[in-house]
Order: sequence, then C-alpha cells, then structure tokens
Amino acid sequence: MYRRIESVRKNAMQLDELVSYLDDFLDTRAMPDYRDAFNGLQVQGKHDVKRIAVAVDACIATIEQAIGWGAELMLVHHGLFWGAKAPITGNYYRRIAPLIESGMALYSAHLPLDAHLEVGNNAVLMRKLGIEISGSFLPFEGVNIAYWGDTELPRVEFIQRVESVLNIKPLVMPFGTETVKRVGICTGGAGSDIARAAAAGCDTFLTGEGNHHTFFEAEERGINVLYAGHYATETVGVQALAAHLVDRFGFETTFLDHPTGL
Repeated sequence: MYRRIESVRKNAMQLDELVSYLDDFLDTRAMPDYRDAFNGLQVQGKHDVKRIAVAVDACIATIEQAIGWGAELMLVHHGLFWGAKAPITGNYYRRIAPLIESGMALYSAHLPLDAHLEVGNNAVLMRKLGIEISGSFLPFEGVNIAYWGDTELPRVEFIQRVESVLNIKPLVMPFGTETVKRVGICTGGAGSDIARAAAAGCDTFLTGEGNHHTFFEAEERGINVLYAGHYATETVGVQALAAHLVDRFGFETTFLDHPTGL
C-alpha cells in the first residue's frame, strides 16, 4: 500500500545529477557505516527522474509497488547489498531482476539517514515527539549517530506521544523515573546501547528493538526503555527525505508502507 506525499515535477532531472546531490546532502562518502553496508546508488537506472518512491526496505513487495507506480528512482533505508557475495538466484534474483528490466534506479542510505540532522530518523523522530535536540551520542567510528533532548514530561504522556506519532504500541520497560527529563533516541535495533544511553544522562531511551538480555540492562540501570519497532521507528527518515526533495526540486514522490510488525 502506498500514499503520495505531494507535488509534480514538470521537468525530469538527470539521475547522475540527483545522485550527486543526495551523496552531498547525506554525506554518504564521509559518513561511516557497518562494514557490510553500501550507501549510495545501488542499481543504475536508464531514465531521467521525475517520480521517486521511498520505502524503509528494498524487498520484492516494495520494488514491485514502486515499478507499478511508475517511479524512475526508489530511495530506501535498507538496501540490497550488505557486502555479502552471493549468487543472484532465488529471492535475491527476484529483487534485482525487476529493477534491471524496468530501468528503475535504487539508492540506499543507512547510517547516513539515521544520523542526518535535518532528515535523519533520529532527529526527525525527536522533533515529531515535540522534544528539542540538545546533543548527540552513540559514536560510531568517531561520528555520533543518535540524539538526546531535555524535556519535562510524565512518562505516560511520552508513551502516548510515541503511540500517536508511530501508530504503534511500544513495548515499555518502565524502570526509570516517572517524569521523563532526558530522552535519547536511536531508531532501529539499538537495544544493546542502553548502557551508553544511560551514560549520556538519559533517563529514557527510545529505539526499535533489542535482545532478551536488554530487559535486565534496563532494569538494573534504572532507565525507561521503549521498543517501538525497528520498522516503525525508521519510517520517518525516508518520508522526511522525500519531503525535502519535493520542496527543493518538485519531484512527485510516494511512500511505500510495507510494515513488518517488528
């Protein structure tokens, strides 16, 4: 299922020009990432770009939806290539073949889209929750990828805001103060970073998911932890990036919502 964000671009933009802009805007060349991640243009397209589809994940369902909608470019947070050298067979082939056959390009931004101060998952979610960003934490190879902000909210109200913004009921480990004063946000799978959030002075930490043992980390450190879904917490960045491209260039864009429930 997809929904249009806005606008129609009258003139197409060359793919190479747009890719160069995205690389600069997201700082994909300088931003570190996991060893197996690949940021930037992942599949070359054969068309100039007027219509852009954005999604959290490049999977068969979203790729087929993007092609059906008539996109010349698909922007995703989780791309196709993570460094693994595998034969292009089975489901892997079923993802890649339609891209090549249709001529639709694919661009991926992983940590560059998590950390970006304007359109990144962490910063956008913080602002959507009505909390002003005060600082950053969780360094990855010398670059902080998460943000924290000070507030004064009853914990129950903060939880309600998360539910309203993400349309999801988070798993809550309420081991911190009943009044939320410092919130740290790192979307996706950052449950292993509870200790680092506590070290940054956060009494409340919002992420997508974590392993079983992280319950005890939260309990023993006395911090509120909310798991609001890996997918749900990372829907905000691609949509913010789409809105940015609409405002700057007038592209027609759509968000392909394919929730995993995880």
